[in-house]
Amino acid sequence: MKRLLFTLALVASAGSVLAADAPTLPVTKATAGAQVYIISPQDGATVPQTFTVRFGLKGMGVAPAGVAHENTGHHHLLIDVKDLPAAGQPIPKDEQHVHFGGGQTEATVTLKPGTHTLQLELGDLNHIPFDPALVSKVVTVHVK
Repeated sequence: MKRLLFTLALVASAGSVLAADAPTLPVTKATAGAQVYIISPQDGATVPQTFTVRFGLKGMGVAPAGVAHENTGHHHLLIDVKDLPAAGQPIPKDEQHVHFGGGQTEATVTLKPGTHTLQLELGDLNHIPFDPALVSKVVTVHVK
């Protein structure tokens, strides 16, 4: 039993070393002057538990994930995220990092009552953040 636990501890520590040493992937340069922003809801808005978030983008176009078309990307909605995803790594896909790989420019979101933050980040065809990162201002919403 001790040997099994020791082996599991070695595997777990090796996994964390590998994750920390993960190589960065090729990064796509952002178009100069490009901006991503949240059209609605407005910062400080009170919203119902289910509401629509509309995405805005200037200086670049929107294309689905996996489509290689110059000067395009797709949206990722960051919900209650304090630290931006790592440069050179795919944006995670979970409840806090919602992918819109179909090229969507709005989404219906359901959140629990309380105060939440929303932020957009544009990713390239492989979900990698652009260089420099194209992120919106943080919008705070109060969910009833």
